[in-house]
Amino acid sequence: MKKWIFIGLGAIVVLLIVVVVVGISKLGPLVKMAVNTYGPKITNTELRVDDVGISLFSAEAKLKKFFLGNPKGFKSPSAMKVGSVYVDVDEGSITRDTITINSVEVLGPEITYEKRGKTDNFQSILNNVQKNVPQKGSAKKETAKEGPGKQLIINNFIVKNGKVNLAVAVPGGVLGDQEIKADLPDIHLKDIGKKKGGASPAEVAKEIFAALYGKIQSPNVMGALNEQLKNLGGVGVKSVEKAAKGAAGVVEGAGKEAEGVTDKVKGLFEKKD
Repeated sequence: MKKWIFIGLGAIVVLLIVVVVVGISKLGPLVKMAVNTYGPKITNTELRVDDVGISLFSAEAKLKKFFLGNPKGFKSPSAMKVGSVYVDVDEGSITRDTITINSVEVLGPEITYEKRGKTDNFQSILNNVQKNVPQKGSAKKETAKEGPGKQLIINNFIVKNGKVNLAVAVPGGVLGDQEIKADLPDIHLKDIGKKKGGASPAEVAKEIFAALYGKIQSPNVMGALNEQLKNLGGVGVKSVEKAAKGAAGVVEGAGKEAEGVTDKVKGLFEKKD
């Protein structure tokens, strides 16, 4: 009799293990679908991951080949590309209305900062995200069309070893083969959405993109990009001058002497009212 009881209990344990394993294995496609479906509706740009790997022994996910496209009007192929994003989810919260994410770690993002007229691509993306954040006091709820109804809490959001590449949007790609880039300062955000007991995906995106844009606009990054532009020397000086004029919205003749390029380049990243 005891033998059959043990066999029965063993079968139940095996069945539970199978259910857990199958359930977790389905989590990857669900995460990929959520990112690829709802992400573009938040940024109003192309946003996707190629694949999501899930650990069978935990709820840790690896998002592979994250791609963020540019808003309309910008010419560079992408705004940001990341080989891998690691996400550690609190397994017990997956079935709740508010999902707790222990950590998100973005390693080595390649960011393309494109200056165009009086704005830039990341300012435009941030503006798009802000427009999609539900207003306070609004009775509007997120639907399947607008985004998932789940709320999020992210204990730690980390960005490490990022690079910022400069792109000046003018016809003909005037910077040619010149590579102008700067290191992105690391980012560590804590307790996103915790104070209010959970935040919508759009609210989370707003906080993250605001922090990212702040780092891109930091003196360290802008200073490094400006310094490299000034140090281009005689190679392509007229092209850089033309780029600076286009980026700052200056309407002038193209026949000016090259010695004025330094002052014009210096103002490339200055914000206009």
